[in-house]
Amino acid sequence: MYTLCPLCEAVTDKICTVIKNRKYYRCAQCDGVFMDSAFLPDRTEEAYRYREHNNDVYDDRYRAFVSPIVEAVLENFTAENRGLDFGAGTGPVISKMLEEKGYDIRQYDPFFHADRSLLNKQYDYVVACEVIEHFHYPASEFLLLRGLLNDNGKLYCRTSILHPEQNFESWYYKDDPTHVFFYSPITAEKIRDKFGFKRVDINGNLIIFSV
Repeated sequence: MYTLCPLCEAVTDKICTVIKNRKYYRCAQCDGVFMDSAFLPDRTEEAYRYREHNNDVYDDRYRAFVSPIVEAVLENFTAENRGLDFGAGTGPVISKMLEEKGYDIRQYDPFFHADRSLLNKQYDYVVACEVIEHFHYPASEFLLLRGLLNDNGKLYCRTSILHPEQNFESWYYKDDPTHVFFYSPITAEKIRDKFGFKRVDINGNLIIFSV
């Protein structure tokens, strides 16, 4: 039995593991690990899970969690630049923290800020915090994200990275049933090459793709 990798579309038949009856594959081409499509959560299940997050934009711990993205934006862009908080969720704390600095950043989320007209514009930077691991079809999502960026733009993605030494079966990050695609440093390089980014940098759990 084989399947197609939803990121690089290579034929994949290497089963990584089966956990709680959910099957996961590892792609030999891009090194991504992904959930078998038969087990992907539906939109109702996703929305229920996301509402459980109940993020408070004034929570100091939450602010500290996203601060690496905020600091990276502040370092590379000014209040004159335009940004998009992609997958902003119920508590768009990144947007709030940047707006407090006078930055112009809009929010898009398919569940909670579903203004698709924002996806017809271009931005100097896009942030996606704890978003890309939820992509059922990352190829189409990264194609969209790349198209949202102006020349010299940056895409900031925070996700827990699957390093070679990490045992997937014991990894806490896979326990969330809405986490369906997992990225290694090799996967990030493949995204850079496939979608036309000039470079990729990894700083902890922050992946920065530059146009």
